Amino acid sequence: MSLRAPASPVLLAISVVVSAFLLLPMGLSIGAGLVANYSAGLGSGLTLRWLGEVWEGYGDTVAASLVLALCCVAATLAIGVPCAYALARSRTRLARAFEELIILPVAVPGLATALALILAYGRFGGFRQSFAFIGVGHVVFTLPFMVRTVSAAFQRRELVVLEEAARSLGAGFGQRFLGVLVPAVFPSIVAASLMVFTLSVGEFNLTWMLHTPLTRTLPVGLADSYASMRLEIGSAYTLVFFLVILPVMWALQAIAHLLEKRHGR
Repeated sequence: MSLRAPASPVLLAISVVVSAFLLLPMGLSIGAGLVANYSAGLGSGLTLRWLGEVWEGYGDTVAASLVLALCCVAATLAIGVPCAYALARSRTRLARAFEELIILPVAVPGLATALALILAYGRFGGFRQSFAFIGVGHVVFTLPFMVRTVSAAFQRRELVVLEEAARSLGAGFGQRFLGVLVPAVFPSIVAASLMVFTLSVGEFNLTWMLHTPLTRTLPVGLADSYASMRLEIGSAYTLVFFLVILPVMWALQAIAHLLEKRHGR
């Protein structure tokens, strides 16, 4: 029977202060979207008017952002997992150079990446006016997180030995990769997928440059609502953002935890 050491009062106090520091601004912002007049405070009464106006004007951005994020996760899985394996098993200088190169979209400002995409593919009008164009930008931005996370898992010594054992038993590459390696790094793939989904949903800089009036996402709509110069509208949109995203994130984390438990068995 293991005994758990009591939490330090100092560390507990620091945790409470930091949590309050982070949550208080969000709480005030959400509350501002529920009052009739922010300047008058709670004395003006509570209302759902601002939420209704936000949903009427920006409700279409909700489904678009969620679908875009899920497509981004699917694309980074299809591209990133094989790429992560190749980088983990290659010891060439070219592979190391490519590994450093793939990090550039994270280091370079999103506006610069978006401008590069517009210069390269903006001439294709139908593509430029579609959500697919934003999706490409999101994949470029989030792919390094998928590749780096999964590649680190593939590099574990025990997986190299496990793969060699499967090879010695006559397993082909497809059997080794899909039947042995991918299940072994599944927790890392799940963690990277959640990271990609979160980054895609909340990405603004690159998306703002790539979007059109017909291809707005949640963060772009949030910026538009702030530009309305009505604090209550912007705050109500923040509340909508939380109401939509948090349940989805909790559901995905619960599913991921369930799958990890089943995999652990």
